[in-house]
Amino acid sequence: MKNKAKLRLTATDELEHGRGQIKDNALKAVVTSQLFRTRIVKAKKGKGSYSRKGRGGKEPHSKAA
Repeated sequence: MKNKAKLRLTATDELEHGRGQIKDNALKAVVTSQLFRTRIVKAKKGKGSYSRKGRGGKEPHSKAA
C-alpha cells in the first residue's frame, strides 16, 4: 500500500459551487450555492397531480368520427 497515492478531496473539489475562489468558509459557500437550492417538483400521481391541460397527440373521439 505504500505505492498508492492518497488523494484527499474536499467538498469544494467534488462539487460545482460557482463561487469562484473561496477565502473564508468553504462549507458555507457550498451550502448556500445553487446545488442546495430548494426545488419544487410537480407530483405525477396522487394529491396535487391533476392537470387541466391534456397530454396532446390524439384527437377526441367525437372529432375523429
